[in-house]
Amino acid sequence: MTPRKILICGATGFIGRNLVERLAARPDLEVHAVRFTRPEYACAGVRWHQADLRRMEEVEKLVAGIDVLIQAAATTSGAGDIVARPYIHTTDNAVMNSLLLRAAYEAKVGHFVFFSCTVMHQSSSQPLDETAWDANVAMEPRYFGSGWTKVYIEKMCEFFAGLGVTRHTVIRHSNIFGPYDKFDLERSHVFGATVTKVMTATDGTIRVWGTGEEQRDLLYVADLVDFVVRAVDGQTSAYELFNIGSGRLVSVRELVASIIAASGRDLQIVHDLTRPTIPTSVCLDCRKAERLLEWQPRTSLSQGIAATIDWWKRHYAAA
Repeated sequence: MTPRKILICGATGFIGRNLVERLAARPDLEVHAVRFTRPEYACAGVRWHQADLRRMEEVEKLVAGIDVLIQAAATTSGAGDIVARPYIHTTDNAVMNSLLLRAAYEAKVGHFVFFSCTVMHQSSSQPLDETAWDANVAMEPRYFGSGWTKVYIEKMCEFFAGLGVTRHTVIRHSNIFGPYDKFDLERSHVFGATVTKVMTATDGTIRVWGTGEEQRDLLYVADLVDFVVRAVDGQTSAYELFNIGSGRLVSVRELVASIIAASGRDLQIVHDLTRPTIPTSVCLDCRKAERLLEWQPRTSLSQGIAATIDWWKRHYAAA
């Protein structure tokens, strides 16, 4: 059987790299990896492409002959940028996804997978399913630009799916963590930043932004990759929107304490109330993914933390 050609955009990023390493091991897939400014890395059998996804002519060349397109390329960062430079999450993401969706349709790509997220949701004490978002309810103001950009791209996926050429899967995932996450303090999300702070602390303390009362739904990246595999192999409908998360809220305070405990270090937590935080709490009802694709998260938070710290030690401790 001829291998399916699968194009992974954002292959040097956090989610993209985990996808490349998992899918490249499958003999039934021919993996094509797209990078922009970061260098390629060694992964057996992967075919590399350099491209600017904001340029239509480059996108069209990439997409030609592809069977499955996984769109993991995005401009992302942490709370600091979301507060100080919210515009960086809008223009580039809207442009690159619009071009990729059109090119996939014109090239008759069989399946398009898009990674959305949960920034369009307001806080809730109950798990939210795929129908819970209400366009008439105001978003958290600091997520307004990124949230509406994600909604726009979700709807563009639904629009192109309705044209009857390409299947589309939209993944509204929760906070993902694990190997290859951003661990620099300028761009990282709460998990990556906390791991770096814990592992590099020199004065017996770790400074945490805010009160630590904010809550997050945290999912280990291997479980997200498992879902992508199930969607690529098993989805037959033209369009589906799936929630993918752990379905459990964890406070930042609890998360920091768990990372400290797993590190084996003796550290005191100091809360810095002058730094930006976004006090939202959203967890996801993922029963649709279980019902349609038999997916459930398999990695507990403690298992994921231990695996990530072990990976960090092997890749950063000697640096």
